[in-house]
Amino acid sequence: MATRTQTEQKRREIEAKYDDPRRALIDPDYPLRIALLVYRGNPHSGGQGVYIRHLSRELTELGHEVTVFSGPPYPHLDAGVAMVPVPSLELYRNPDAFRVPALSEFGDLVDLAEFGVMCTAGFPEPASYSWRLRAELAPQRDEFDIVHDNQCLGPGILKLNREGFPLITTIHHPITVDRDLDLAHAGSLRRSLTLRRWYGFLRSQIRVARRVPYIITVSESSRRDISADMAIPAERMRIVPVGVDERVFGPRPDVARVPGRIMTTASADVPMKGVRPLLEAIAKVRTERDVELVVIGRAREIAKRSIAELDLADCVRFETGISDEELIRLYAEAEVAVVPSLYEGFSLPAAEAMACGVPLVATTGGAIPEVVGTSGETGVLVEPGNPDALAQGILQVLNDREFAATIGAAGRERVLSRFTWRACAEGTAAEYRRYLASHFNLTSKVSSEPRSLPTGRP
Repeated sequence: MATRTQTEQKRREIEAKYDDPRRALIDPDYPLRIALLVYRGNPHSGGQGVYIRHLSRELTELGHEVTVFSGPPYPHLDAGVAMVPVPSLELYRNPDAFRVPALSEFGDLVDLAEFGVMCTAGFPEPASYSWRLRAELAPQRDEFDIVHDNQCLGPGILKLNREGFPLITTIHHPITVDRDLDLAHAGSLRRSLTLRRWYGFLRSQIRVARRVPYIITVSESSRRDISADMAIPAERMRIVPVGVDERVFGPRPDVARVPGRIMTTASADVPMKGVRPLLEAIAKVRTERDVELVVIGRAREIAKRSIAELDLADCVRFETGISDEELIRLYAEAEVAVVPSLYEGFSLPAAEAMACGVPLVATTGGAIPEVVGTSGETGVLVEPGNPDALAQGILQVLNDREFAATIGAAGRERVLSRFTWRACAEGTAAEYRRYLASHFNLTSKVSSEPRSLPTGRP
């Protein structure tokens, strides 16, 4: 990895080739200075933390200079990636979520507004982060070539763009999908009203999304749904799929499969993740054979109630806070991995399981088929929210070892050829240059046609 001095020297050499130094920004060899934004950066807080960690690492390995501006909980970043903390009141921190801060913690109007929105059952983090971020970043206009927002879409982000920062944003999928599924499963008027208030931040996010100049999304499914739900023309969005770290996720031939072991990932106990249909499917499968379900995630109350209701306490266990090494071992021990989600904008758990060579049963919710491929060849795809279909797919894999081995191997090959973090970083950097060419009205040699993304490391 080049030192900062070497990187600066390379920039000067490339800038010297052009009459207008800004032309260097679209030179494919020019190291860009990138500000990556994330309002909640820890990978255990959701997919945005995973995205920031791996994208920042790969962009740095490509020679770019990356600084992550993160709200708490803060991200896990690799060597060479700079991090600027953007503190907040941490109103949702564990173990005292929805806490009341001490008076001494309130420093400005943003703090007061953040607390006030929480007290009225809203979710203030994206907006409050954006205003704090704007105050932090505004004096550094000359320090960055591009600002990349990761689905914060707060009003302060838009203000930065108006102040001259070249701005690009990634929208993984429209949160309107989460809202609509949560409302459909609310169960009571009171719960429905609470959810509507919680998702009130979406109105602001949609207004901002319609005004940001350049949008990346991660799948064709997400592009369609963002266009439909947020009224953004599809042609304004570019697709750059996310991926897996193939240096970490891979088969472990030294680890024996555990008979009947089924594995799934549940980052949140919400209807969208399909935990309830999966538990119902497990109840059906265990009438035919002994199985054990390992869930990567916390055992939350809704799942606990379902497990008790279905009498599954003896065959379901949860794993939390595990290392990458422990996660890979669990994949290696599984005879089948399941992604039961009703909707996904991409589905990293599907790609990670496939990269490990684990036979996969998944639903057709959202972009999952774009990741998995053809059912029966690289995985098994079933209707979302259908416990009978999930059970049938799981039994098909468990009862046919030759079929399981075939789709496991084919699934790994598919992921490594299409979905790696190196390919994601290269595709993202290409979109940076394409946007910068337009932003500064530069003559660009970068093709305006959708690019064929690299398949991984040389």
